[in-house]
Amino acid sequence: MPYISIESGALTSEQKKELIERLTTTASEITNIPAQFFTVTIKELPDENFGIGGKPIDEIKRNYKP
Repeated sequence: MPYISIESGALTSEQKKELIERLTTTASEITNIPAQFFTVTIKELPDENFGIGGKPIDEIKRNYKP
């Protein structure tokens, strides 16, 4: 059974629904495995619990300037 796991910050219910649907559809199309065999989980933890390059994600987001 294919398993897709996403770790993210807070997402809305609509974002979660769309993410699950689109990930499943895309993975099914690419692998030719029926969509009903895919399991998708979304793990939500606060941004201060993750770090990139030695800095917490919440700090990175605060200082991000596109």
